[in-house]
Amino acid sequence: MNLALFLAELDELLAEAQLAFNLAANPAALEAARIEYLGAAKGRLKSVQKGLGGVAKEDKPAAGKRFNEVKTAIEAAFEAAKKRVHTIHGSGSFQLGAHLAASGTVGRPPFDVTIPGKPLRLGRLHPITQTIEELKDIMGRLGFSAADGPEIEDEWHNFEALNIPHDHPARDPLENFYLSVATNQGTGDGGQGTGEKRQPLLFRSQTSTVQIRVMEQRQPPIRIISLGRVYRPDAADATHFPMFHQMEGLLIDKHATMADLKSVLRMFATSYLGADVHVRFRPSFFPFTEPSVEADMQWEDRWIEFGGAGMVDPHVLTAVGYDPEIYTGFAFGLGVERLCMRRHGITDIREFYKNDVRFLAQF
Repeated sequence: MNLALFLAELDELLAEAQLAFNLAANPAALEAARIEYLGAAKGRLKSVQKGLGGVAKEDKPAAGKRFNEVKTAIEAAFEAAKKRVHTIHGSGSFQLGAHLAASGTVGRPPFDVTIPGKPLRLGRLHPITQTIEELKDIMGRLGFSAADGPEIEDEWHNFEALNIPHDHPARDPLENFYLSVATNQGTGDGGQGTGEKRQPLLFRSQTSTVQIRVMEQRQPPIRIISLGRVYRPDAADATHFPMFHQMEGLLIDKHATMADLKSVLRMFATSYLGADVHVRFRPSFFPFTEPSVEADMQWEDRWIEFGGAGMVDPHVLTAVGYDPEIYTGFAFGLGVERLCMRRHGITDIREFYKNDVRFLAQF
């Protein structure tokens, strides 16, 4: 390459670089100019440097000297522009502009940090979960603590300890979700293998199983509620579902009476519904309570079924090691979905489990 042409190319490059750096009004524009003229891989100064190889041997000292002068001048122009932009926008903005240029966003409209962002779409608790939390709060103020237990149970906790005999219809395999029964393989006398069948397991059909587990581990006085999912093979319709939620309360102490039970239910219903509620008892039968009642509450000028209740049967107290001559108690159970449906005017239980956001967003 002719020396004169090489020097002219350097002079032209210097003038364009200085102009570009002087015109850079923000960090992103300055970073783009730096990449164009001083980029290590594809910068224009790097490309001109390759032209040194084509300059005649006797002209290379002069060409090299001028190249270094131009390189120094371009770098100085960049540093001066960098200080100017830094003074106007600050170092954080310069780093942001450099990042945007490196990520390929140079040339797009500048990012305005003062514009409000798009609000995130926040979720919310399921209406059943909201109801459960409210029930815990109400019963907590009445002195009841929440207890929890497994959803897969054995027949002792789900039936036998609750005074439900083997021939009771509630234990029918068609009325429960029984699981496969495992077999323990052992070795008997003489080295013969023996198979010992374990107690059948099933998805719990009521949260009363938690009450049994608590009574097995603690001595009275006891005042608990157990809330959770229960399972029964019911066909899904407007009022039934094979999985639903129950809240059961239990109080064991000396001298507990039906009057205590009615008072607790009335205070609970009044707290949940927000108005004075009358409670009435109708005679009924449950294997684990004696006497047993169906509790109704009067709300909005009509009586609606509240749930089952009664005094804990002495056989249940004996099964967990309590002396029924010393201790008495009461228990009650109600459906969480039923309470939620009554309060919000929902007529179909299946709406809770369709996962329709339009329905759930109302709560």
